[in-house]
Amino acid sequence: MKLHYKGKFNGDVKTLPENEERPNAVMFKEFKSPKVFSLLMNILSVVLLVPLGLVYFWRCDVKDINMVLIGAVISLIMMVPHEILHALCCKGDVDLYIYPKGGSLFVLPFEDMSKKQFVFMSLLPNIVFGFVPFIIFLCFPQFTILGAVGFVSIPMGVGDYTNVFNALTQMPKGAKTYLNGFNSYWYMPNQN
Repeated sequence: MKLHYKGKFNGDVKTLPENEERPNAVMFKEFKSPKVFSLLMNILSVVLLVPLGLVYFWRCDVKDINMVLIGAVISLIMMVPHEILHALCCKGDVDLYIYPKGGSLFVLPFEDMSKKQFVFMSLLPNIVFGFVPFIIFLCFPQFTILGAVGFVSIPMGVGDYTNVFNALTQMPKGAKTYLNGFNSYWYMPNQN
């Protein structure tokens, strides 16, 4: 894997690198605009944050808001390692972008992936930085910082969950997926 930092994404999908089209490729039914996608994902993040926060405070031994603030700061710092974990699941070149207007970072891999590989790549950082710390906290509530990191990190992955949902519901068995600019496509490799 070779990670290339590409700097700030300006919101114009035409500035993202194009990938070679595959014969008979089908674009995922997904958002075409990064602005709309980011807005909806940020809203969904807040919607998911509320019940996770309620569980956190219900289970928490220490009702200290500072732990939540520390967890939020750690989660924000973990945004870069989150994207690096996505990139580590790839074999080829991967571009990393910062999208300040959308409040996000993202990577664009340039390789074709199976559904299983794409789902794993999408979920791995959320499992490592969100679900595992939160589950440890649920089992051992004295680890309040882990709980805070988990409950703040889990909602930060809503864009990844959307990609997983799209792959699981739109890709037929044996299909491969690839990114072209902002959008994902799937195709059947044996038909090309």
